[in-house]
Amino acid sequence: MTTQSNAFPEIRRDISRVRPEIVAQAAQFQAAILADVNERRGALHGRITAVAPSMKLAGPAITVEVRPGDNLMIHAAMAIARPGDVLVIDGKGDLSSALMGAIMMNQAKAMGLAGVVIDGAVRDVLELRELGLPVFAVGMNPNGPTKNIPGRVNWPVSVGGTTVQPGDLIVGDADGVVVIEREKAAALLGAAAQKVADETKRLHGIRSGEQLRPSWLDGALRKAGVLKEGEAL
Repeated sequence: MTTQSNAFPEIRRDISRVRPEIVAQAAQFQAAILADVNERRGALHGRITAVAPSMKLAGPAITVEVRPGDNLMIHAAMAIARPGDVLVIDGKGDLSSALMGAIMMNQAKAMGLAGVVIDGAVRDVLELRELGLPVFAVGMNPNGPTKNIPGRVNWPVSVGGTTVQPGDLIVGDADGVVVIEREKAAALLGAAAQKVADETKRLHGIRSGEQLRPSWLDGALRKAGVLKEGEAL
């Protein structure tokens, strides 16, 4: 028999969150922009998608680890979550039972949570789309969960193949979800703004017909050995 040490509580109530002003600035960028400036790290597996393509979220992570098909610890996490938080749930990718549905999502919205990310299933999808709370999941299943098995809240979790720490920045949109380490988030905002400016300029060049291929292409082809030195397309 194992016993729980007070030094390692299964539910950690106090965490350091990415600052609200950083969340507000990051919310202005696409998840794809943030993933690119984060050296193409932090994007969750593409199996985790928005219940409705228009859904967008940004906020600090409240991490939850559950056993497949059991949502006891999600209820525990919601009891300590704050407005603006994002529930990030390691459901082990299980699709045999939904972990959340309309009742819990209505509770989450009433609490002011920024959204939910589940590596698992949800249900009541039509109601969730009408509710408008951003929800990202692997899929759906009409089976309900049990509420019996212990897990962890605000410990590191693996969601969509990516490690998420409590308080990390979570941004999601129609392209998917990206997680940015809390300590790095502020430093990436300038690079994200510059990337948006660069891409806007590139799109203008394409639409105007002034630059119909990237300026870096020949150099990259020479570096890869596809073109000889001094040769161009």
